Amino acid sequence: MAQIYEQYWSYTAAFTDLFGPKAITTLKTCVEFLDSSSKKNFSQEAYEDLQYEIQSILCIDLISIRKAINQFVKLGFLKPMLMGYPIETLEFLNAASSSKRKSIMSKIIYRYANFDNSMTKPVFSNNRQINFLLRTLEEIGHLSEKEITAMMTVDIVKHSKGFLSPTELSQYYRSANASGFISRKYNQISHLKNLLGKLDDLVSYNGTIYYETDAKRIFGDDLAIKKIVTEPYLQRVYNCELIDESTTIFGKPKSMLEGLSSEILVPSHIKPIKVSTEEESFDVNNGLLLPKQAEELFGQGYFTFNDDGTLDVSSLLGEGMHQYLSHTKLNKQCINEKRKDYLDFHRKQIYLDR
Repeated sequence: MAQIYEQYWSYTAAFTDLFGPKAITTLKTCVEFLDSSSKKNFSQEAYEDLQYEIQSILCIDLISIRKAINQFVKLGFLKPMLMGYPIETLEFLNAASSSKRKSIMSKIIYRYANFDNSMTKPVFSNNRQINFLLRTLEEIGHLSEKEITAMMTVDIVKHSKGFLSPTELSQYYRSANASGFISRKYNQISHLKNLLGKLDDLVSYNGTIYYETDAKRIFGDDLAIKKIVTEPYLQRVYNCELIDESTTIFGKPKSMLEGLSSEILVPSHIKPIKVSTEEESFDVNNGLLLPKQAEELFGQGYFTFNDDGTLDVSSLLGEGMHQYLSHTKLNKQCINEKRKDYLDFHRKQIYLDR
């Protein structure tokens, strides 16, 4: 019987727990090796030195070590050919909490993961399969495990818009099912499903993947407006990071404005998305978790913050709103140097009494 050769998204995991001590130790060792290496060009000797260094720490076989390194390359934590790593990898390793680490990992995988890459055989392309899958999920709303398995057959280069429509997904599903791909590769979904389960704002229910975010609770009546964001998944991760920061400070999600309470808390950009770079748009420091009414006033420039957290309130705001804001200020634990830079922009460019 002839063997079947086919192209599909190939992802297997040396570590199913990317937050576990072995995975963290492996990644940390790779980063330290890359930082200390004086060699600018890839060599097999340097790659073997890295493998032996990991082996001396973890005492596992070299085949498993190569598989582990390639997993981090495929997921975007490391660059191929010993070329380094993105700055987010350091943020991941230094994260103070598992929820913060999860949010950073979600960013890394969305921005950089490419299953075609390996350490010794780089594929310098924009074939970001997880990015493509998440955009398809955003378009369709839910994906069954079998639909995700069928998506593994997609050549994403052929879809310039960056996602599948429901009709296109249905076509891929029928083709993959008819060829027997789904039945042959269905077990492969376990690795991909495990990975998706590690990302912010995704949940599996009865075998189907959904976004977990309660959009009404977060966005309220502004949901339609907020959907103009060009990277919806990164917006979700950004929201989760702000909620995590608030929880770390207060013990639960709470307004960053002292003296105001609200059941509806809204992630608010300090420097508006329309004038921000992509990095600024999803930088947690370019955000505050505010009560919905205050968020609307802040976004429209009716009040702003000084570097000490006190408010300047526009003379254009009515007396009632002046009273609403008169006894509040930004919690000092929410103020850092990067956030001060964004607040400086807000004072100079957005605030109506500037």
